Amino acid sequence: MKSRKELNDQQSRIAREQGTEAPFSGPWLDEKRNGIYSCVACGHPLFAGQHKYDSGSGWPSFWQMANPNSLGTNTDNKLGMSRTEVHCANCQAHMGHVFPDGPEPTGLRYCVNGTVLDFEPES
Repeated sequence: MKSRKELNDQQSRIAREQGTEAPFSGPWLDEKRNGIYSCVACGHPLFAGQHKYDSGSGWPSFWQMANPNSLGTNTDNKLGMSRTEVHCANCQAHMGHVFPDGPEPTGLRYCVNGTVLDFEPES
C-alpha cells in the first residue's frame, strides 16, 4: 500500500481525506477499452472495463464491481444529504459513491474519482 507521500497531492486528498475531483476533470472518463481499474493506493482490482458506462455525471461510472469483495461502503452524511460512500476493501481508500440510478442489470451507478484509479488495458 502506498503512503500519503507516495500519492500525489490530489490522490492523497481524495483517497485519504474523502475529497473529490471536479467533474469532467479526472482521468479515465472517456476510456472505452476493456481492462481492469484498480486502487491507485494499493493495486486492489475494483472494476472491469466492460462494466463502465457514460452516466453523464462527469466521473467514471460503473454498474458493477470487479468482484463482490472489491469495495466496502459507509454512510456519508456530508453536504446535507445521506449517500453511500464506496472505498477500496483492501486499504479503505475513498473512491466515490454508489447510487441506485444506474443501468440494468444491477440498477447501480458507482460514481468514482478517476484520480484514485489505475487502469490496465487488456492486451
